Amino acid sequence: MKIAFLTPEYPHKNTGHSAGLGSSIKNLVQGLVEEGHEITVFLYAQNSSKIFIDQGATIHLIENKNYRFGKWYFYRKHIQDYCNDIIEKEQISLLEAPDWTGITAFMKFKIPVVIRFHGSDTYFCYLEKRRQKLKNYWFERLAIKKAKAFIAPTSYAGIVSKRLFHIKNKIVKTIHYGLELDKFDKIPTSKFEDGLILYLGTIIRKKGVLELPSIMKNVFKNYPKAHLVLIGGDAPDIKTNSSSTWNLVEKEFSDDLLQNVTYLGSVPYENVQDYIKKAHVCVFPTYAETLGMVTIESMAMQKAVVNSNIGWAKELIIDGESGFLVHPNNHIEYASKIVDLLQNNALRKAIGENARVRVEDKFDIDKIVKENIEFYKALIE
Repeated sequence: MKIAFLTPEYPHKNTGHSAGLGSSIKNLVQGLVEEGHEITVFLYAQNSSKIFIDQGATIHLIENKNYRFGKWYFYRKHIQDYCNDIIEKEQISLLEAPDWTGITAFMKFKIPVVIRFHGSDTYFCYLEKRRQKLKNYWFERLAIKKAKAFIAPTSYAGIVSKRLFHIKNKIVKTIHYGLELDKFDKIPTSKFEDGLILYLGTIIRKKGVLELPSIMKNVFKNYPKAHLVLIGGDAPDIKTNSSSTWNLVEKEFSDDLLQNVTYLGSVPYENVQDYIKKAHVCVFPTYAETLGMVTIESMAMQKAVVNSNIGWAKELIIDGESGFLVHPNNHIEYASKIVDLLQNNALRKAIGENARVRVEDKFDIDKIVKENIEFYKALIE
């Protein structure tokens, strides 16, 4: 098959910052290439135009453009025309696009379009109980109406998105994100930096980072060696109009506790594993995800994880067996689970080893690729 992906993220030195969306797509792309399929990636909103080969996949960087007015429409049409030209020349059979901001709204393609629910603005606003801009819902709704079918990384994300967008008589298939497990070493559970608690993800309200000061206050009381390290790009805060969510988080720590907190900002994707290796415990107190790539990456490296217990997370972790699931606003319970893992070597060892087994069973890219191939074939035939 000849398949194309339209995306705003794809981890590579030529493409700038990439988060979970980009890494999930790249894992799938590499798996499809290894299975003998021809893959094209259209990467929009880039600093310049460029075409190059990355591990067998053809990458097209589509330069960002400015317009006097109506960029929301005219840039989409520019992307459409660029993609259609390549689709026709290369005889591509199917295009996959993300749901975020409804990028394919106003676009017309002669081949089937499948939208993957990486996490739309509509979905995140619902989870955060936040009012959504009508324009954003309109764009996403238009894109959804034109798609032939949908893929959700968790059943929860699929069910919620299907309801929010009133999807009827179209397939919503659950296919998890996958990891190339040979790229994630089983770190011995005895190897860690004592007390190092690691948070990976954007510094933004929906990821639960504003819960961390209170959680960590309770952790420090019971484990004075604890040290929190945060990695991820800083984002503005919609609720307060602050230009920096990290500034909001930082202010919630007392001066003495702040001495045990380190914010590193964004770290290149290829270096993230170095920090996971050092972690004693990994924490993800998020309110809004579709799956959470960094969670399963940490689990793949046999790290004990304390995660949110909302919807999608229950498909990642069996509570008390392959990790702990706690609601982000239950600060005392969340801290208690962290402390249990810090203090109890046998518990942490069992949780870490079970986490790896869970990832091997549910998120092995070799299995995930085959599921995607079968679904793509059904759409093309």
